[in-house]
Amino acid sequence: MGTRPDGWWRDRAAARRRIVEEVAGFARRQGVDGVTVVFDGRPVPDEVTAGEAAGIEVAFAPGGPDAADRVIARMADDADDPSELTVVTSDGELAEAVRSAGAGGMGAGTFRRLIEERHPR
Repeated sequence: MGTRPDGWWRDRAAARRRIVEEVAGFARRQGVDGVTVVFDGRPVPDEVTAGEAAGIEVAFAPGGPDAADRVIARMADDADDPSELTVVTSDGELAEAVRSAGAGGMGAGTFRRLIEERHPR
């Protein structure tokens, strides 16, 4: 969802939890179901459970750089109705892949602004 110089690199798991909480809160306020967040790498204990408790699915994609992009593109390809999906990414290749599958897309910056407009800190 885009990086901000808030020290996220010092505690990546905490940064992922913040993103999950922000996305889950936005989804609840907007009445959106079926939200999935996919991160590169492997989770630390309880990250997946914490996401589920927040009301969204959290997935991890081990396998090196851009592993999450490959998982997301596959999810769009495998969707029963990809037109019901909106993928948030600023990666041009991933955006093109999900559009080709029939899903919608939104830039991470645009999504971040939507979250912040509807729930300022």
